[in-house]
Order: sequence, then C-alpha cells, then structure tokens
Amino acid sequence: MYQSTMDEMDGPEVKIARFSSCRGVAFEINPNRTNPFAIGSPPKQEKIGTWLWLPWTRTSSTKVHANAPSPSRSRTSSHFCDIDVDAYDDDINVEFLVEGEDIEKQDKGNGIKVQKLLPKADLNGSSRLSIILLDQGFTVYKLLFLFCLAFNMVPIALSAVGLFNYGKKRATLFSIGNILALTICRSEAALRVVFWFAVKTIGSPCVPLIIKIATTAFLQSVGGIHSGCGVSSIAWLVYSLILTLNNKEETSTEIIGVAFTILSLISLSSLAAFPLVRHLHHNIFERTHRFAGWMALILLWLFLILTISYDPSIHIYNLTISKLVKSQECWFTFAITFLIIIPWLTIRKVRVTVSAPSSHASIIKFEGGVQAGLLGRISPSPLSEWHAFGIISDGKKEHMMLAGAVGDYTKSLVTTPPKHLYVRTMHFAGLPYLVNLYQRVLLVATGSGISVFLSFILQQPKNVDVCLIWVAKDIELNFGKEMKEMVSKYSKDKMIVHDTAIFGRPNVAEMSVEGAIRWNAEVVIVTSNPEGSRNVLRACNKANIPAFGPLWDS
Repeated sequence: MYQSTMDEMDGPEVKIARFSSCRGVAFEINPNRTNPFAIGSPPKQEKIGTWLWLPWTRTSSTKVHANAPSPSRSRTSSHFCDIDVDAYDDDINVEFLVEGEDIEKQDKGNGIKVQKLLPKADLNGSSRLSIILLDQGFTVYKLLFLFCLAFNMVPIALSAVGLFNYGKKRATLFSIGNILALTICRSEAALRVVFWFAVKTIGSPCVPLIIKIATTAFLQSVGGIHSGCGVSSIAWLVYSLILTLNNKEETSTEIIGVAFTILSLISLSSLAAFPLVRHLHHNIFERTHRFAGWMALILLWLFLILTISYDPSIHIYNLTISKLVKSQECWFTFAITFLIIIPWLTIRKVRVTVSAPSSHASIIKFEGGVQAGLLGRISPSPLSEWHAFGIISDGKKEHMMLAGAVGDYTKSLVTTPPKHLYVRTMHFAGLPYLVNLYQRVLLVATGSGISVFLSFILQQPKNVDVCLIWVAKDIELNFGKEMKEMVSKYSKDKMIVHDTAIFGRPNVAEMSVEGAIRWNAEVVIVTSNPEGSRNVLRACNKANIPAFGPLWDS
C-alpha cells in the first residue's frame, strides 16, 4: 500500500512514501507536509479527476497536470476515523512494522526513478497499544483508576492488621459496593442523567471555564472508576474468602463454592477487559465481559440467599423475607440488577433504510429526531453484539448513523443492507454531548468521525457557537452527496473542509491550534484515530488550549 507524491512536478523522480493504518493508527514514513490551513492558498500539487471542494471556494474545479499521477482512490477503511483509508482483510487492532530499507528501482515504462520507502521497525515506538496506553501520559482516567484502587487497598490493609474491624466484618459488602459503583459508571441510563445535570447546572456562561473543563475531564474518564472498582471488588472478595476459609465452621461448603465461582467469573471478566485482549480480540472481550458478568450476578443472588439464610449453629438454611430486606448487600445487589436491566428493556426491532454511498461506508436511517450530541447502539442480534455510532439528526423527523466499513458487521451493511435492526431506544451521552457545556467550541473530525458532530451543524444550537474542521478523503465519493450537502449548508466562516484526495495529508494538529486561535474557541474536541487524536491533544495542550478526544476505551 503506497501513496505517491512528487517533490517536483517537472523532475524525473517520484518518491513513494508508505502510509499505513490499522484500527485507526496511521503511520507515515515521510511526514513532511505543507500547511493547507491558510485560506486562498491553493496547493501546489493538484491531482486528476478529483473535485476541489472547500467551503470558501465558489466553484468546483478539476485541473489536469501533464505529469501528475492519478489520485489513489479510497479503499476499505480499517478505522472509521482514518484520513486516508487502506485495505485490510481482517479487523486487526495492532500492527507491528518490520525492519526495512530504502529500495530504488527504475520504472521501465516511463523511465521515472522510483524510490520506495519501506516500513521501519517500530516507528517512533508507535503501536496502537503504546499510543492508547503509554503515549497518552498520566491521564485523568489513570488518576481515577489509581485513586479508586488506593481508596480500597488502604482499608483492606488496615482490616488485615486489625485497625479497621468494620471492613473485616463486612468485606463482602465492600466488594458488592465496588460492583455497584462500577455498574453506575457504565450505566447508560445513569450517565445520561449525570451528563444532563452537568450541562444544566454548569452550562451557564457565568460558570468559570476551568470548572467546565474539569467536569468534562472527569465525566469523560469515569471509565477509570469502573476499572478501579472492578479490581478493588476482586481484592475485597479475595480478602473475604480468606477470612471465610479461616473460619470454615461458620459457613457451608455450598457458600464457599459459590463464592469461588463468582470470584472466577469476575476475574475472567476483568482479564478479558485487559487492553491487550480487548484490542486484539474485541469480540471475545465483549461476550466474555457480558456473559461472565451476568452469570456472576445470578450467582451473587444465590450467594446472598445462602449466606443470609444459613444458621451456623445448627447448619440449616432458614430464609425469611425480613432477613433479605434488612440486608445491605441485598439492596446493593438489587440496584446493580436494576441498572443492568434498564437498557435491555428499551430494545426494539425497528425498520431501517440502509444506503451505501460507497463500499467504505453505509448510512442507516431511522424514524424520529434526536438531540445533538447523543450516540446510539444497533445490533443484528441483541445477545451477541452491539455497535455504537454517532447520531446525525436535524432534531425533527429522522436520524441516521454513518457506519464505516471496518469489521465484518459494518461491511455487511454495505453488501447486504438489512431492512430491520434492533436498537436501544434510550440513546446515551458521551464526550460530544458535553459540547453543550461551552459557548465557543472547535470540533475536529477525520473521516467518518464527522458523524458525532453533524447534529450540531444541522441543529445549530443557540447556546453554543460551533466551528468545524473536517479532514477526509474523496468526500462525495466515500460519504455521498447527501453528507456533503449537510456540511455545505453550514456557515462558511465557521468551517474548514480538507479533502486529502486534493491536498494530501495535512498537519491536523497545526490546523486545530490555528483554528482554535482564529475562532477564539474555549475548547477543542477531536474525533480521530488514536494517533491523530493524540497529536491534536498534544499540540493544543502545548498552546495552552483545552482539548479533549476519545480515550483508549471509548
């Protein structure tokens, strides 16, 4: 997979630099680029057969350069936010670059000297896992994870040395309490309420910007609490089992067996969520996390019934409703069960219209308008898999989702479009929803990442001034005329659209910084692949501009 560029249009030599992306990590061996940000500065390199479309151009144009190579057309994208899309047969999550060296050869057809730059080993140490985990530095997500872990490890240690007797007596309650906390942090219903409350309370112009930024950072990173409480619940359960085994006469074999099974299931679920497994084998992670969690919840109810009804003095089970009602563990478990069931009660099978503007993406249309900033989930089979997408809606009669052809399912939407899909009618809030907190926001999107922002362009909320930078390849060809028209209706003074088929790959980070300064944005929100998002965030932070992008577990 090579993309050719010419150093000098009249020169005899063409350099071919390799661009590669895998689940959104785009590697470029020769990263020298010009900055296309300045309005009215046409690119020096023009390509054949592609429309030059920028918001400030009054007419479209096509120009042919005598010696210019034909533009490479988009192939199947390996990530819905890729700028330039490359073909991969498998939905792999990590790419390892092998050692290579420059090779020069003579093109016999036209006598042009071609230099291929083969991939080098571990380009700047970059891999998907290193970018999403290590290169992000010490994030709020990691801070929340460590805080939750320390918040639990300290009382466990104090209990073990006899300085916290309540923890020693109620170790099981602490374990269930952590499970309740992690469930809340992943409950779409609970988070929808929290996000709504945050926007309503601190979305006012009179609230200091620093409070809004801190709130955004916290809400975006609640997954750190989820992970921290997951590990802590295992630690408390292990501690509880150790105490139980030291006093076997006060319990039964059945209770110990069920407790060990619960511990095994929770541990399995946590291991499946480990980044290496999650990103290399996402389907395994999703199904293991779901079904192991459900089984652990069922066994937790059995565990509570057994422990509450067991009388160690006579070794007999005697269950009464009053004992269950008085148990704190029972109420915690009831809350966990309620939060888990809520999304499944909103599942509906609905009629959809699926169109494919290209082989790289599909547009799924539903009835009913949706508020800007919300996301939705769809599934061909509710128990097996769910896929989340940004929602595009004018807030009136219909809404749609733009699904990049990444994995087997999203590719099937293009090849065999369904007439019905299962949906969760309760849409959930994420980082895009927090745009409503601010007064002036710059949205930066690459590829199909535009889908999470388009509702703000269509609905144009009065309380927030939205500006947009969109970088994509062959926009009309890949995303369709309808998508292009949606964007073109927005104010040209608040938007930059860069087609990489015309201008090549830009420095999106530099564009974002200059855009934020130009539009005096309070915050920058980016949706791109991991490397692209990281570069934008770093550039903005270096320029003291608040910026947010998708996390590794988004």
